[in-house]
Amino acid sequence: MNEFVLHPRLQADTFFVKDLKLSRLLLINDKQYPWFVLVPRVPSATEAHHLNKDDRYQLMIESDRLCTAIEKVFMPDKLNVAAIGNVVPQLHVHHIARFRDDVSWPAPVWGARPAVAYNNKEHNQVIDQLVSAIDEL
Repeated sequence: MNEFVLHPRLQADTFFVKDLKLSRLLLINDKQYPWFVLVPRVPSATEAHHLNKDDRYQLMIESDRLCTAIEKVFMPDKLNVAAIGNVVPQLHVHHIARFRDDVSWPAPVWGARPAVAYNNKEHNQVIDQLVSAIDEL
């Protein structure tokens, strides 16, 4: 049986937030946007339809829960939710809080601007706020 291993690119570009029932929740290291990623801990899954029915359902539950928490904490104008995977083939779903005054609005965030890294205090604060909101749901 294969063991779950986070793709090296995701490992390098994120901070661990929390393990949910199915997925690992990560924060992208770019403080220009509150940007989170759900990575189902299912080895070799590259597309959502590769998950079994129960896991697909669980991923949707976790995504909905994450969206609700992001809205509560950050109050975005729009949420962008997408599973692209052109660079990182491991199944992962982006959840990005977007604001009409963010640096890339209204364009997509991918490749729009170089990332601006969080400092330790900043990323810990974002993680703590989000975890509290998720745990309250």
